[in-house]
Amino acid sequence: MEIKDLLNKKVMILDLKSTTKEAAIDEMVNQLVETGFVTDFATFKAGILAREAQTSTGLGDGIAMPHSKNGAVKEAVVLFARSQAGVDYASLDGQPAQVFFMIAAPEGANDTHLAALAELSKFLLQDGFKDKLLAARSADEISNLFIKKEEDEIELPVSSDKFLVAVTACTTGIAHTYMAEESLKKTAAKMGIAIKVETNGAKGVGNKLTAADIEKADGVIIAADKKVDMPRFAGKHLISKPVAEGIRHPEDLINAALSETAPVYKGNGQAVVSDDSGEKQGLGKAFYKHLMGGVSAMLPFVVGGGILIALAFLIDQSLGVPHDQLANLGVYHPIAAYFKNIGGAAFAFMLPVLSGYIANSIADRPGLVAGFVAGSMASSGMAFGKLDAAKMIPSGFLGALVGGFIAGGVILLLRKAFSKLPNSLEGIKAILLYPLLGTAITGFIMLFINIPMASVNVALSNFLNSLSGSSALLLGIVVGGMMAIDLGGPINKAAYIFATGTLASTVATGGSVIMASVMAGGMVPPLATTVAVLLFKNKFTKEERNSGLTNIVMGLSFITEGSIPFAAADPARAIPSFFVGAAVAGGLTGLANIKLMAPHGGIFVLALTNNPFLYLLFILIGAVISGVLFGALKKVKA
Repeated sequence: MEIKDLLNKKVMILDLKSTTKEAAIDEMVNQLVETGFVTDFATFKAGILAREAQTSTGLGDGIAMPHSKNGAVKEAVVLFARSQAGVDYASLDGQPAQVFFMIAAPEGANDTHLAALAELSKFLLQDGFKDKLLAARSADEISNLFIKKEEDEIELPVSSDKFLVAVTACTTGIAHTYMAEESLKKTAAKMGIAIKVETNGAKGVGNKLTAADIEKADGVIIAADKKVDMPRFAGKHLISKPVAEGIRHPEDLINAALSETAPVYKGNGQAVVSDDSGEKQGLGKAFYKHLMGGVSAMLPFVVGGGILIALAFLIDQSLGVPHDQLANLGVYHPIAAYFKNIGGAAFAFMLPVLSGYIANSIADRPGLVAGFVAGSMASSGMAFGKLDAAKMIPSGFLGALVGGFIAGGVILLLRKAFSKLPNSLEGIKAILLYPLLGTAITGFIMLFINIPMASVNVALSNFLNSLSGSSALLLGIVVGGMMAIDLGGPINKAAYIFATGTLASTVATGGSVIMASVMAGGMVPPLATTVAVLLFKNKFTKEERNSGLTNIVMGLSFITEGSIPFAAADPARAIPSFFVGAAVAGGLTGLANIKLMAPHGGIFVLALTNNPFLYLLFILIGAVISGVLFGALKKVKA
């Protein structure tokens, strides 16, 4: 599918009226709804905002590409819009955006549209192409610009004595990946240098580098924001930078890669990902990055397993279980037992995956095996003097967390110890030495670590299981409030990670009070914006009122980030207001001892709590309190 097939003239907006990001998104989504390509404004906008919460799709140079693969989309389409005055879109370069491409893809669609997105990215990098789009007088003229083949593309001869290879990759794999590819290729052509660029995009690896390509290359450029396959570049001069550098400063990267001073990659098996600054990360930032690497890999197992186990309890409760068989709740009826066992199988991977991917984030693939072993030992509780399964005490989430960092550290030390070995032994390191010694050393360390960590885990489990009254109220207030302080930032994530860690130790008791409090607190801020714009209409612009109404979907789905635009526009009033309501919702949830097994889902997992109606009431109370506070504190719009 090509751009000309997706770029529909009847959805084009040649004179975008909006001047703010939120308003521009609303205007474009409205156009898609009115033309019948999107069936539900709120659902599609929620998808667009969820993507924007990850990182701005304002690519820089006046171009923005908001996009979502969404259940509200009937047919794949690309909406073109332009603003001569420019829109403050929070673009990566801080400049206003003038040219917009809102990409809408139906849920479940194949990836053919990704090829078109790659083509779009390349068009936008052609010299003067954006200016032609701004100057075009009609939708037909704009459409013809894309139908026309790339006749104006520079075709310069290249010298045969200089050859580079490059890899481009961004986190989403849609736009930046291909823009960096085109920028590097075009600049290399102007400089008379041959280059082959491999793209690691959402549609997979494109233009894959062969061993022969790498062998004859004079240098390597990695322009990537995610990990790429690195061992193949051993012995080559290599420059690694964020993907944005490939777009903005391709000539600098090319010159650096060809320079004899460029570092030689030693081929130690480590996959490289550049940080934005190009400098070494601080300890706190590195810890958070590695922790999130493990948590993001673990969450699908927790979500899938946790919800299946919760459904097992729900099924048994619905079908009825004799009083004398309540100890078998969740496995009493065969259908419930199947759900419980399948969910338990998924849940069993939780700690090994957490530990394994923390180690993988630290030391890449060699860290996986040692990390998985550390997580498995944390799950079983194997320790010195406790080889009998009956005597083992699991060290749980905290043990696996510590084990993942230990495993990653062990591999880094082994890598340093073996750095002097000849290159001919590189294969033996990855296949034999790292797995063998990494597993053995990590395993023996875990035999010691599991002893104190098991004690901590038991104490934490006992504390959580004993929560009631004032203690549950206080903890609920704390974790609920944390969810609203930075709305998806490190504090929010810390509360969420702590809550998911309590799920493993509360399976037998029907779920975690802390998880329920965290989800309640996280749902309050977006819902509060809806309350505020409904009760205090004169204090919000039309765009803000529309955004507040669409936040109903975000809030009920437990997407706290829906409230970010309001917090960013007025943090001094918004964040304290959100905090109070979220803390109230979390505290009331704890006080009522409401439990939840599912780590995500919002209203869609409401039935998996032990008191759905009271839980929803507490969330609404928190939302009303926050909304009234926010509206009362806000100044009337002039």
